[in-house]
Amino acid sequence: MLAPTPSPSPGDPPDTDGLARFLRDFFGPVFLVIVSIVAIFFLFTREITRFAQFIVLAIAIGVVFYVPNIIESTAKAIAKALGVE
Repeated sequence: MLAPTPSPSPGDPPDTDGLARFLRDFFGPVFLVIVSIVAIFFLFTREITRFAQFIVLAIAIGVVFYVPNIIESTAKAIAKALGVE
């Protein structure tokens, strides 16, 4: 059984580390599978231009999932912009 997590007090900052861990653990592998399938499709249909565009976009999105502290920094910036301290 999981231990109950304490409820945050009003002055506590949001748990951005937990959100980042969840996003990496869940969406990271799904992202890689989708990128692989689409890349193979573009290569088999010989659409090299669309393949190159897709790879550039996939690398940019992959940076979000795999570069340390990108998600945490973004989540903290969004929280700060929304006025959550």
